[in-house]
Amino acid sequence: MATATIVVMEGDQTGQELIEEALRVLDPAVTQVDVAFQRFDLSLERRRATQNGVVHEAALALKQTGLGLKAATITPEGQGDVGSPNAIIRDEVDGSVILRTGRRIPGIRPVGGVFAPITVVRMAVDDAYGAHEWREIRDGDEYAFRTERISRHICSQVAEIAFQQARRARGKVFGGPKYTVSPVYEGMLKEEMDAAAARYPDVRYSPHLIDATYALLLTAGEEPLVIPALNRDGDCLSDLVMQMFGSIAGAESLLLSLGPNLELKAVMAEAPHGTAPGLFGKNVANPLAMILAGGAVLSHISTPEAALAARAIVESCMEAIYDGVRTADLGGHASTTDFTDAVIKRVKTKLAVWPTLR
Repeated sequence: MATATIVVMEGDQTGQELIEEALRVLDPAVTQVDVAFQRFDLSLERRRATQNGVVHEAALALKQTGLGLKAATITPEGQGDVGSPNAIIRDEVDGSVILRTGRRIPGIRPVGGVFAPITVVRMAVDDAYGAHEWREIRDGDEYAFRTERISRHICSQVAEIAFQQARRARGKVFGGPKYTVSPVYEGMLKEEMDAAAARYPDVRYSPHLIDATYALLLTAGEEPLVIPALNRDGDCLSDLVMQMFGSIAGAESLLLSLGPNLELKAVMAEAPHGTAPGLFGKNVANPLAMILAGGAVLSHISTPEAALAARAIVESCMEAIYDGVRTADLGGHASTTDFTDAVIKRVKTKLAVWPTLR
């Protein structure tokens, strides 16, 4: 099989430091997976110098290769500046679904009784984001208005990915929108969830209104959950779910681009955290989420070697933490590079030993 090319989108501050750690783990000498890296400098300085030209180049490369790994970047607040590279990339590759999984980290106490992974599958476009807003004065009072939209094909994609993920995780599709209050707008996602449930009779399906979903998450137990959501609901749910596991460190975020037949065209993985300027240059930031993002990219390469390596990366990360190799945010004393070294050692060991056990 031809060499798989991963588009590496470099970032700012600790974002750049941590993607370098992930690339150390993805080295073919470690994973035994034949991959090459096509790198683009998406630092704020370079984006400004090229007026986002480098972002468009990276997006084009991602469309061509189908595999991307992105570092955290700075989004300047001033109007007329270069803005968010994520928004440009999402638009140019037709990214429509964001998948983010919270999972238990060994030794980190979760909130409530949550143990099994929880995945939020949300729209990456439309809904409250990009809505047309305006205000009017009427009868001596001021009114604010907003026009939102969603489309059936995006609802269908969210529902399909949710049921696929639940099947892989051996869990159930759980939750949903407030379709009783908004049967026309939010009901469209519920209709597509019901249709997907009919296509996946082997996957457990437990729909709930969004408010009940929040409440029931606090009693989530040992069964993996997958929650399909509107854009804004999913944004809020993702933040909640990650904190339920005690840290955002154990979650990677995936942007998916799907074709007309729901086939995967491109995936871009990243860590859900920002650039953490206070940790820059100190070798103390936690590379876990970025390393997990790299492993997630490998899981979308259709070879047995890549699947094994992706599994080895996740297991090695969690085993290192269980063995006490933890950065300061997880209550330990390991440096950024110490943690990566521990993961690399375990990945190499697993990939050397597993074939002898067949």
